[in-house]
Amino acid sequence: MADIASTDALSSVRADAPRISFVSLGCPKALVDSERIITSLRSEGYELSRRHEGADLVIVNTCGFLDSAKAESLAAIGDALKENGKVIVTGCMGAEPEHIRDVHPGVLAVTGPQQYESVLAAVHQAVPPSHDPFVDLVPPQGIKLTPRHYAYLKISEGCNNRCTFCIIPKLRGDLVSRPAADVLREAERLVAAGVKELLVISQDTSAYGIDVKYAASKWKDREVRARFLDLARELGTLGAWVRMHYVYPYPHVDEVIGLMSDGVILPYLDIPFQHASPTVLKRMKRPAAQEKTLARIQKWRQDCPDLTLRSTFIVGFPGETEAEFEELIDFLDEAELDRVGCFKYEPVAGAPANDLGAAIPDEVKEERWKRFMEVQQRVSARRLKRKVGTRQQVIIDSVGPTVAVGRSKADAPEIDGSVHVASRRPLRVGEIVTVKIERADAYDLHGMAVGF
Repeated sequence: MADIASTDALSSVRADAPRISFVSLGCPKALVDSERIITSLRSEGYELSRRHEGADLVIVNTCGFLDSAKAESLAAIGDALKENGKVIVTGCMGAEPEHIRDVHPGVLAVTGPQQYESVLAAVHQAVPPSHDPFVDLVPPQGIKLTPRHYAYLKISEGCNNRCTFCIIPKLRGDLVSRPAADVLREAERLVAAGVKELLVISQDTSAYGIDVKYAASKWKDREVRARFLDLARELGTLGAWVRMHYVYPYPHVDEVIGLMSDGVILPYLDIPFQHASPTVLKRMKRPAAQEKTLARIQKWRQDCPDLTLRSTFIVGFPGETEAEFEELIDFLDEAELDRVGCFKYEPVAGAPANDLGAAIPDEVKEERWKRFMEVQQRVSARRLKRKVGTRQQVIIDSVGPTVAVGRSKADAPEIDGSVHVASRRPLRVGEIVTVKIERADAYDLHGMAVGF
């Protein structure tokens, strides 16, 4: 959840401007949607408020993927209504407006995900803009809700996959890829504004361009195809770290490993494997060749020894047997993934998975989740220990009185580990320094800055 209180977003406040309070819930893809809405509002003269109370209006960008996320969204809407009274709801949960209005009939409007024009129209109706055309309200890179030194770069909307546990295509539609030139122009503006790390996101990043048959668009003096490999190569020329997220393991992903070994983009792949048992993967409608996956991981690491692999998994999927869970545990031990997240399966209204097998009792889910995390903790600690004595480039995220906290090329913000950095001189947020790693624990590294 992000309460919108960005320094950039709240600069140049005009006393007579209508004020909007904004809450953004859910994944980084939803955060990008929030950034687009806020950028449009700022360009029309609206200001952002740090508090619901006293604002002219509240916008809540919801998440509707899991029941727990829906509950969080409904609670945020309720808080906004209580503190302000004038609330517009958008985002994934807005695809089913009746669920929102049943609980909160007093909301002014409900719009679905990516419906930017509908959100703005609802704002205009509730609080008309008072735009001053002589005031420059929006920086060239738009309004960002992340810290100044990193930004999410969304390259497509929607998804063509039909995983049985997921309703994202229902909420956000099929894959719609942005032209490569549009993505690159946005990335260039971000880097020019001081962004040092671009986090490439979509629902299925490696499917980028399939819907437009990899059509080329003009970027500077050349044509660039809307293709995963081509886009990654061009992004790597901009002088920022480029980190790939949500990469479905299609065969052509192998081609990108060469860019990582050559230092064009970060040696980091976020691949949501979700499970390792072929039978569970088949019920999930995910790629089910576990042996091939292990062989590919081994080949990727041969070609790019510094490669970091992060993934997410689901335990307690309907019908999951103890034997299938053990296959997952064996995979964890053998694959030695660097960073792993694990979720206990939650039924999602409208997801086909709900009808695929017997529901797993909550206590069994909890027990399996604990066993999973214990195994992965050992794997993570083992892999991090190998970095003791090495020198790592670290981007600084926060600075304390004695120790700064940052991330290596192996760590994405908010989901991976950290590097705790001691230094003989003050460090700055966004600075990239060389750190000698002195020790490691289960998830984090500790070291001394030795190069600037």
